[in-house]
Amino acid sequence: MNKQVQINPQTQLANLGEELNVPFLKLLGVRFLSAEMGKGEILLALKPEHTNTWSVAHGGVLLTLMDVAMAVAARSGDPSDRSVVTIELKNNFMQAATGILRVKADTVRRTATMAFCEAKLYNDQGEICCMATGTFQFIKRLPSRNQDGDRVINEDQRTS
Repeated sequence: MNKQVQINPQTQLANLGEELNVPFLKLLGVRFLSAEMGKGEILLALKPEHTNTWSVAHGGVLLTLMDVAMAVAARSGDPSDRSVVTIELKNNFMQAATGILRVKADTVRRTATMAFCEAKLYNDQGEICCMATGTFQFIKRLPSRNQDGDRVINEDQRTS
């Protein structure tokens, strides 16, 4: 007898990538896979709370994933290791997204102050569900306040 064991998406992701230290992304369950030389890659295993009334990924979740992956790509290509803010974001939804979603992003061009990026989101069948382009402005890391109220720059909580 051949018994197949089903592993839920969250279990599959337990050993993949790492959690990003951004509260909203932690809430979603976004996993960071890579960031190097102007490229970025992230994952998300869809949960029921990520879906719309048709039980597929909500467009807002997909747009968030595209934004984050492109920001990771933009930051990974910056020799000054600055943060970025999104200036413009355009997304094309091509088909409904389900399962474990993977986003691969690339920096197309970088100037002294901006990064122009593109991204593709794939479902777990390897099909493209949406594509995006974005413009990101590089910014200095801004200080925040610690528990004592002192202004500090926390390396782990930079804006992505």
